[in-house]
Amino acid sequence: MNESAREHALKVTLLRRSQLWKNAADRTRRLAGKKTDDAADAIFVADDYRMLAHDVAKVRRLLPDSRAREYLETAYAQAHASLHRPAWHPGSALLSLFRDEIPAVVRWLRPHIVWATALFILTVITGYSMVHTYPDLIALFASPELIATVERGQLWTEGLLNVVPSSVLSLQILTNNIVVSLFAYCAGFLFGLGTLYILGLNGLMLGAVFAFTSLHGLGNDLFTFVVAHGCVEISVMCLSGAAGAAVGEALIRPGAATRAESFRRAALQSGKLILACALLLVGSGLIEGYVSPNPVFPLWTRLAIGVSYWLFMIVLLTGWLFGARRRGKAPPSLP
Repeated sequence: MNESAREHALKVTLLRRSQLWKNAADRTRRLAGKKTDDAADAIFVADDYRMLAHDVAKVRRLLPDSRAREYLETAYAQAHASLHRPAWHPGSALLSLFRDEIPAVVRWLRPHIVWATALFILTVITGYSMVHTYPDLIALFASPELIATVERGQLWTEGLLNVVPSSVLSLQILTNNIVVSLFAYCAGFLFGLGTLYILGLNGLMLGAVFAFTSLHGLGNDLFTFVVAHGCVEISVMCLSGAAGAAVGEALIRPGAATRAESFRRAALQSGKLILACALLLVGSGLIEGYVSPNPVFPLWTRLAIGVSYWLFMIVLLTGWLFGARRRGKAPPSLP
């Protein structure tokens, strides 16, 4: 048997083991999310790991540019992570989540965050230009009551605390903000098209309202109201949209994994960022309920609060708050 025929026979024999690879990958996924006291499960996983490691070396040599290599390497990496998973401790897991895992998700989402932010800024400018040039277009973005209030020379936020206590207002705002962020995240699952809609619509509305209030001499008052809570609130909306768009992209381009597996992994990873966003919105809700509508706070105080809380968000999402920088290494990147 010549060398080429021998190599072809080895490739055929190797590919016939694909069902063993699939069984190993299925077993790893089944055991990855739960604990087990059955020693047989651990033995099976260990055997799978040795088998996959052996076959990975072969497939890299015989089929270096094949989908079989990609699938086998993914299965091998999952088996390795499952077999070498450390014991779970709630405190350590929470610290690792905010120090390592969430920063890794932010690094993974960086391109999506950039274009989501750019989209929002572009639509804000567009909305402002439209209404500044054609004021009647505000009817597309604002209610008749809001328009009538501004035309009387008042902001709809004036006297808000005389109607609703700060505690109730904060709860209402917090609930609404979390719902909007979750909607922006889930809308991205529609292959990223939902993110375009949510960010585009909110950007147009914000720009249009600022243009309309500026035409009636209330632009500075609206900025004063928004600046304390808006820096983080708007950032969280862009982050949520970027996370949802990444999941949508996983559906479009699943790579070596199946579409369902790619979607599952992207959703699990991006969901960690949504947890951090929800916590940040708690602070935004408190600021919007207690600070933003309260005339006691001057503009410089609101600016200081808004910028400080935005910097806190950056420190939290980069892991620096929990020592990632002091440990001397960057957060790990996602595979």
